[in-house]
Amino acid sequence: MLLENYELEIFNSKCNPGAMSVHCFAHLAQDVSDVLPYLNTLLGGFEYLRDPPSVTFKADGKLITVHGRKIAVNALKDEVEARKIIEWLKREINDAWNRRDQIEPSTQSTPRPKLFEILKLLPKTNCNACGEPTCMVFAARVTEGAKGSQSCSELTPEARSALDAYMDRFHFSD
Repeated sequence: MLLENYELEIFNSKCNPGAMSVHCFAHLAQDVSDVLPYLNTLLGGFEYLRDPPSVTFKADGKLITVHGRKIAVNALKDEVEARKIIEWLKREINDAWNRRDQIEPSTQSTPRPKLFEILKLLPKTNCNACGEPTCMVFAARVTEGAKGSQSCSELTPEARSALDAYMDRFHFSD
């Protein structure tokens, strides 16, 4: 077992203190840097950094970044959800480590969605129904994986399908 324990830190966004969601850091007792290329392969990371090593991916609508000694997760409902996701990651990390001889490691990042391609598909009404101040900010949140087509009530069915099809190319989905 590579990862045995961690300490969880839950906090509110300093940039948006009134936000309804929380974020968390899991401070890892063991260094998991060596498993990151295997985790990248298994979980389809969309960004892999080599120095210092980290992999970022989306799971359950959350952006998750795994560093050697820390895991960061955004937009959580509460501590219960944070613990559930971190425990799942702990299992994934240990499984990847135990099966590393069967996995082709990857340090490649997958292509990222382009903000302006997403913006072209949006209604550009700046209605705030999604919780973001503008469609541009909403598009940025979509590129991060924090928002999806279902978060925009102004999208036509055709535009929603087009946005979903575009984002599916990047392993994003609501």
